[in-house]
Amino acid sequence: MGSGRPVTVFGAYGHTGRFVVAELAARGFAPVLSGRNAPALEEMARAQGWEARVASVEDPDSLDRALAGTAAVINCAGPFASTTGPVIEAALRARIPYLDVAAELEANLDTFARYRERARDAEAVIVPAMAFFGGLGDLLTTAAMGDWTEADEAHIAYALSNWHPTTGTRLSGAVSRARRGDHRLRYSGGQWERRTDPAPTLEWAFPEPTGLRPVIGEFTMADVVTVPQHLSIPDVTTYMSAEAARDVAAPDTPAPTAADDERGRSEQTFLVDVVVRSGGTERRATATGRDIYAVTAPLVTEALDRVLTGRTRTVGVASAGEIFDASDFLHALGPHLTYDLHPQQRP
Repeated sequence: MGSGRPVTVFGAYGHTGRFVVAELAARGFAPVLSGRNAPALEEMARAQGWEARVASVEDPDSLDRALAGTAAVINCAGPFASTTGPVIEAALRARIPYLDVAAELEANLDTFARYRERARDAEAVIVPAMAFFGGLGDLLTTAAMGDWTEADEAHIAYALSNWHPTTGTRLSGAVSRARRGDHRLRYSGGQWERRTDPAPTLEWAFPEPTGLRPVIGEFTMADVVTVPQHLSIPDVTTYMSAEAARDVAAPDTPAPTAADDERGRSEQTFLVDVVVRSGGTERRATATGRDIYAVTAPLVTEALDRVLTGRTRTVGVASAGEIFDASDFLHALGPHLTYDLHPQQRP
């Protein structure tokens, strides 16, 4: 448990940030609320009795004050293309671990490219994309690999009952699209490809009772960044259920709303189905649960707890499956999702 250790949450008042703050408190940490919106911070801090520290990525001194005396920082503030660099720099100055919940491909690629050597040399810990997109798929892929040292391909398919995007999701998506222009990204043959053709519509046989569903293939998510960073798999592809892809693309899809749930989760359900293939054999891992934004909170909080208690395998910039024992981590999430590892079989 957190034993009252203070942890800064940058972007604490956002949709995902609020879930993260609540999970930290439930696990015994002392959340330090931070971000640029002073009224939102003050209202949230007053309601719960937590400390608030106003900070902006344009003001390094304010970030230093926000992180002063804390055990770690979790960055929940998008667009991450703007926030990851300044908050990582502040974490390095403070000599504390940094974790984020970024799903932006470009932001994650930047983090690995810019900070890998520097963080390793400083023996610092930086864990990007420690969220539903990125962290969970990476853990499932690593667990499915088992004792394999390499594989031919990995496929990560998402079946979401719906996808009501937050304001942050829409803003981050707009920033990513602006950076990519008319291109989309695919990871094939051990390298990134910029493509202008439309992503294919396919069918994916999810485990029952979900079954066969139409999906958008090459719907490239953060997992495609994190997995090749530490696993020898030259082809990594993610897929999104077609209905959810339409939801998140539609400008009039409403933001998520809490259902009748003690954790404040929406009614959205998810199934993540990972298939790793080597030669003529495949291995499979799945996870099911509720609310992709809410489940990010136990993912990043469990990661934080493991970092602070030394249950890690490396230092530097690291993917979830690289720095943690993937199977053990997934089992620890039992209260929040159902994880299954399927025996290897021939396709």
